[in-house]
Amino acid sequence: MRILLHGSELAAATAAAALSSVGHQVTWLPHPDAPWQQLAEADWLAREPQVGEQLEASRRSGTLRLVEAPPAGEEMDIVWLALAPDQREAAERFVDTVAGQQHAPLVVVNNSTFPVGQTESLEGLLRHASQVAVVLPDMLEEGRAWQVFTRPTRWLLGCEDDWAGDQVRELLRAFNRRAEVFQRMPRRAAELTKLAINGMLATRISYMNEVAGLADSLGVDVEHVRQGMGADTRIGYEYLYPGCGFGGPNFSRDLMRLADVQHETGRESQLLEQVLDINEHKKETLFRKLWTHFHGQLQGRTVAIWGAAFKPGTTRIDHAPVLTLLRALWAQGVHVRLHDPAALPALRQVVGNHPLLTLLDQDPYEACEGADALMLVTEWKCYWNPDWRRLGETLSARLVLDGRNIYDPVYVAARGLVYRGIGRRADP
Repeated sequence: MRILLHGSELAAATAAAALSSVGHQVTWLPHPDAPWQQLAEADWLAREPQVGEQLEASRRSGTLRLVEAPPAGEEMDIVWLALAPDQREAAERFVDTVAGQQHAPLVVVNNSTFPVGQTESLEGLLRHASQVAVVLPDMLEEGRAWQVFTRPTRWLLGCEDDWAGDQVRELLRAFNRRAEVFQRMPRRAAELTKLAINGMLATRISYMNEVAGLADSLGVDVEHVRQGMGADTRIGYEYLYPGCGFGGPNFSRDLMRLADVQHETGRESQLLEQVLDINEHKKETLFRKLWTHFHGQLQGRTVAIWGAAFKPGTTRIDHAPVLTLLRALWAQGVHVRLHDPAALPALRQVVGNHPLLTLLDQDPYEACEGADALMLVTEWKCYWNPDWRRLGETLSARLVLDGRNIYDPVYVAARGLVYRGIGRRADP
């Protein structure tokens, strides 16, 4: 198929790589705010497994070409939109331009997170009955984008037209051979479903964080509670891990989009507002534990932080807990020595050269030199099995604050360190 793809998001890069890898002829027009020259140097794309390599391979083979404007006089089978939520007007201009020069049948695939009903609005810009707009919500995960796209567990397809549905199935046939993965529904239902899924996941995380706070107050290890809840088949284990808050561009934007949708319909959601408030409050959890341990005497202390990215496997820090944590620590005059294997350029771009911040990207233990305590914020694999003897000798207060509950409290305490997790604790 001949595909014209527009956007500079991770979803756009992944779709361009995957669709061109199976023989489709893909023409990719990045958004002007992030042209190819900028994308080619982006850390987040370079670190996304297989995507960058496949983009280069497809360009060499000729199945992928990059353009700076919609090619004139070329008929396309598919227009694929993978734009940021705030680029809705760009999507409308693009569809209007393409539809104006297209006479053949056309399917517009909306892979962007726009307001509910936007796909129908895009179809209103098309010129005749054989041009149809469908929605295929972006379900990718950073760090696993290629795997999710090429080996999907399911696709939500918002489509009321049988011919357009068949075209999308043919478009993605190479990734739909193991089992039927399409769940077809009306367009508005698919748009709302995508937002509702992330709203539910966020609710589970925030609820578990509330339970962890209660467990702390009652002297209960929240891990026992988590396992007991997860064993209930009505609940399951997914997204029941308490932590120091979630972040990320897509998750956070989808929650705000869902809140906006509810506001626009006049249905304010106290539940969703509480979920967002709990998450923002949780981003200061490690700071409050540090404050309690030192009885508020934090001026002049030094803290090591492991991890800045909003999750392992990405270079991004969008809405990451570390940003809130840094502000709280600096307000108390705490010097921070921070290690992250990938996200330091993004962090430096946001916070600059702060006098109370030292950034390190080589040896995690170097961040602990001269520190009173260690905070684990992002659970990169390189942090999972540290040298506890070395940490005990390096950290003057021998305090470990585990924001992701990846360590065994009893094991850590047996090595002579003070352990404080999220709803978990142990003393030497």
